[in-house]
Amino acid sequence: MGGAVSAGEDNDDLIDNLKEAYYIRSDLVERAFRAIDRADYYLDEYRENAYKDLAWRHGNIHLSAPCIYSEVMEALDLHPRLSFLNLGSGTGYLSTMVGLILGPFGVNHGVELHADVIEYAYQKLDSFIKTSDSFDKFEFCEPSFVVGNCLEIPPESRQYDRVYCGAGVQKDHEDYMKNLIKVGGILVMPLEEKLTKITRTGPNSWETKKIISVSFAPLVLPKLNINGKPKAVPLPKYEVQTLQELARFCIRHTLQVTTDRESQSQTRGSSFSVGRGLAVAGLHKYGPRFKRRRVHRRRCNAPVLATHQVVGSSMSPASLDSNNNQGGRMEDEEEARREMRGSRRLGRGSRAVMVEEEMVEEEAEEEQEEEKETGELLRVQPAINVLRERILGLPLPEPLKRFLLYYRNK
Repeated sequence: MGGAVSAGEDNDDLIDNLKEAYYIRSDLVERAFRAIDRADYYLDEYRENAYKDLAWRHGNIHLSAPCIYSEVMEALDLHPRLSFLNLGSGTGYLSTMVGLILGPFGVNHGVELHADVIEYAYQKLDSFIKTSDSFDKFEFCEPSFVVGNCLEIPPESRQYDRVYCGAGVQKDHEDYMKNLIKVGGILVMPLEEKLTKITRTGPNSWETKKIISVSFAPLVLPKLNINGKPKAVPLPKYEVQTLQELARFCIRHTLQVTTDRESQSQTRGSSFSVGRGLAVAGLHKYGPRFKRRRVHRRRCNAPVLATHQVVGSSMSPASLDSNNNQGGRMEDEEEARREMRGSRRLGRGSRAVMVEEEMVEEEAEEEQEEEKETGELLRVQPAINVLRERILGLPLPEPLKRFLLYYRNK
């Protein structure tokens, strides 16, 4: 499933295409997609396919097409502090994007059938936390995964605000899935070849909306135990954050808020500051805007050609009427004088165009010389991680600084 949009040259280009095709419609979802490079969840030998709008599978590892994830993220209507359950969590790509929106006081759980895929997901999660340039721009809800079949979750288990199922759900299991969400919650799943959004409006009432046609592999049915009953799959635990973790969040949050306020007060009203602000928020493609050489168009010298034609016609002898009428000659002479005045005006206009062209060419040459001397005009300037710099500048022991930085090296 996929192929709805053109392939991108990189992750930002892919997101641009998804926005243009109206698969990504909100700034919140756009930020999450731009923050995580889809190629990072591919095996190295398949990275060149990461920016195509196609699903990818290698063994048990699977990623849905970008257009599908876009529709899912928009349909879930995510915001901070919600609880989220991902059934068939796979590589953790979707769960990580969701975690960027839920924030540190949300709940982010996943159930995956294959143990090797969960191991792969935790490797990618650790890499994102330790190496991604985007991590410090968000307050993150780290996902937790358990191995098991999502159809073996006990009916008395807790319910969630948002649930997504990444495999085709048979009609027989529709009610089972509905009971996983709280009243007011949203369930998104492939149901009867349609990506479907179900909102629970009451204890026994739901609203259903079909989004797009999809083709998913069906859910794997659970295997029975010796006693003829399926085994129960316990969901991840709701873990209370430690005081250390809460203190880390509060310190980072306070530093980030004060940094944003200072940045806004210093750059208020500047068009440059708007572009940079989007870059810091993870929205702008190139980071801080950089100066680009202007492209000038040469004007067509049509007035000069018209001048030659007018002057040439005014120099030809005035024609006489058949009776050699003097009045006719006077009229012709007056017409010739009018044409001559017009030719002078056009001549002055043509000279002005030529002077303007010369000035444009000189300006372009000066900009080219400046580019050769400085080498800065076409260079993308990397964004500075202000939060990291402020933490490193705190009068604290080095181990505590490392803890506040999540032991990141960049």
